[in-house]
Amino acid sequence: MTPNLTVRFLLCLFGLLLPLALLARNVDLATVPTRSTVQLTIYNSEDLTLVRETRVVTFKQGVNPLQFSWANTLIDPTSVELKFREPKTGLEVLDTTFPHDKPQMLYWNVQSDANREATIEISYFTSGISWAADYVAIADAEEKTLRLESFVRVNNRSGEDYENAQVRLVVGTINLVEKIAELAKVPVGQVEELKREEYRDLRQKAARKMMAPAAPAPMVAMDMAAGAMQEMEAPKEIIKEGLSEYFIYTIEGTETVPNGWAKRLRSFEAVGLPMTVEYRYRPREYGDQLTRLYLLRNDTASKLGTTPLPDGMLRVFRANGRDALSYLATQNLKYVPIGDKIELNLGPDPAVVFELLKQKVYRDNLWFQIKGGNLYRKLGEEGFKLELDSQVAGWDEHTVYRQKIRNYTRKPIHVQIRREYPGDIVFRSRLNPTLHDFQTVQFETDIPAGDKAELDYEVIARLGYNQKQNRVELQAGEVSR
Repeated sequence: MTPNLTVRFLLCLFGLLLPLALLARNVDLATVPTRSTVQLTIYNSEDLTLVRETRVVTFKQGVNPLQFSWANTLIDPTSVELKFREPKTGLEVLDTTFPHDKPQMLYWNVQSDANREATIEISYFTSGISWAADYVAIADAEEKTLRLESFVRVNNRSGEDYENAQVRLVVGTINLVEKIAELAKVPVGQVEELKREEYRDLRQKAARKMMAPAAPAPMVAMDMAAGAMQEMEAPKEIIKEGLSEYFIYTIEGTETVPNGWAKRLRSFEAVGLPMTVEYRYRPREYGDQLTRLYLLRNDTASKLGTTPLPDGMLRVFRANGRDALSYLATQNLKYVPIGDKIELNLGPDPAVVFELLKQKVYRDNLWFQIKGGNLYRKLGEEGFKLELDSQVAGWDEHTVYRQKIRNYTRKPIHVQIRREYPGDIVFRSRLNPTLHDFQTVQFETDIPAGDKAELDYEVIARLGYNQKQNRVELQAGEVSR
């Protein structure tokens, strides 16, 4: 396939008027030089990829016309730049021309002070190249440690083939609006007021600065072409370079990324990650069910922590002790910063029964509004005569609960329960609860294998005239019987 993007020398129009002997000496200027290197820096958040490619070109003394074409691609022509790798080479770009009759092409006129060979670098932005992460987590049979494998899949829909390309992946968010504001020396709110051309130029400058080249390093890669997976021969390894609010993953070596195809590359594999198993009841996060989770952290103590983990699909398995795996769950892993926790949601466990029983409901501490007035009096107060048309103005409503949990697994389990109670609430129990926030109560318990727990607590809601605040008050004590 002939690449859409070509760089080649053309004979100048005035060259046709030169003697045939002189023309013959310049025939080699029409040779199409092949790419020496190409680097892709893929930034998903903006559908932006910075392409840097080099070519070794033989220049003749004098003016050398150079052609660049982006037909049938998503290349941004305003972002195309030509530079020389070696400083002070005696080469200079005189001008850039966009011919009106060839709207997807430009010409550079390069002045050379002698016949020489030089490496040129052409860089530009293109759209249509993206990447996505996916993970495989495998717990050991005892659910004490985890093996985590990370992959990235690169998709190329840019209209251009990139052969033997070094691939770099931007993880995190580059706030280009803020970077543009810094370059333009204007408040962030005034960025939209910039002229279109000025905004475009500043955006390209900011993106180039943030995507500066980084040194490569090794990684294991897998190739996917037309749906087929093939393991690459040369092992490779992804290294990570921290750059302020984002990270760049650099894949050592080269990968061919054809247009219309995708590649799956191994990012890393971490073995023996320590983890814990916890059962949680949190209706706001997991719905009205007891949910089982694997918990670990993206830190050095967990044999991770060198980089944040990007968003991606995660599949969880467990070794069943018979040289096979049991599938547990699939979830979307959100971006995990360094040091943050990783929570793998496995859903409800059929071997753990969770039920809430309402044991008792009653009211007390009643206050009434006297007929014809705003005076409130407590029932039973001396000298108070209850009239038939008096109204209840305030009361305390008591509800006694029993939380029953049966553990039919072969291992002890740890359970955390978090319940939200809006209003003026007293939470009374012997469960050693804590407040997660001013309206949310949390308590925990451990249940041995094959055993059960019966957790009693009482919720007292102060209503009407009795309500003085909007928060939960923890109270140690026995529940009403």
